[in-house]
Amino acid sequence: MYTKEIDNYLRKFGFKKFTPKAVLFDMDGVLYDSMPNHAYSWHNSMASFGIEMSEADAYAHEGMRGVETIKKIVKEQRGIEISDEESQRMYDEKSRIFATRPQAEIMDGVIDLQRKIKSYGMKIVVVTGSGQHSLLEKLTHDFSGLIEPGMIVSSFDVTRGKPHPMPYLKGMEKAGVEPWEAIVVENAPLGVRAAVAARIFTVAVNTGPLPNEMLADEGANLIFDRMTDFDKVFPNLIGSQK
Repeated sequence: MYTKEIDNYLRKFGFKKFTPKAVLFDMDGVLYDSMPNHAYSWHNSMASFGIEMSEADAYAHEGMRGVETIKKIVKEQRGIEISDEESQRMYDEKSRIFATRPQAEIMDGVIDLQRKIKSYGMKIVVVTGSGQHSLLEKLTHDFSGLIEPGMIVSSFDVTRGKPHPMPYLKGMEKAGVEPWEAIVVENAPLGVRAAVAARIFTVAVNTGPLPNEMLADEGANLIFDRMTDFDKVFPNLIGSQK
């Protein structure tokens, strides 16, 4: 199963083999059903600064570092460059609103999937554009025994966020693997673009309102509608390489 998709991946990048040893997960919309909270927070915080950002815009920009997202949108709408300090001040307001939202649930199927990954002796890395300390601390608590503090890449670890490949390159560095030894699980177009730019086999799980075509256009190798669907077939993806 998935021989065609794997062959296409190997051919595209000129790799001779696909031997997964690590799975790199995005966080929001992949590990947690948190994107509705983020979309609400982005829309309302930016409105307080006179910036238009619809909830759909939040999904489209998902994966970028918060300060980069703000600087990009301000440039588009006002035609000006704002400082990192000003952007951070605006992002702090977004974080404040986010903290008032209901707690996001862990995505159905992801715990079972990560247990399978561990049972195969594979490593798990989280690669997120988030810079919210509370969320990063929550990861190791909610995924105890699955996610280790030293295996998280956040906005504090990189100078360029998604869609630049740097976050996923850093994730592979933490895991000690090469591109053909990794799988990325993403839900956002910009995240898929970053993973493909890092030359990693990329699985998109479309947990948001954007059409599958946006994920396919960015180069996702496989697309699923639910994490539970990917969880069911993960052994087949790995088993084909044993």
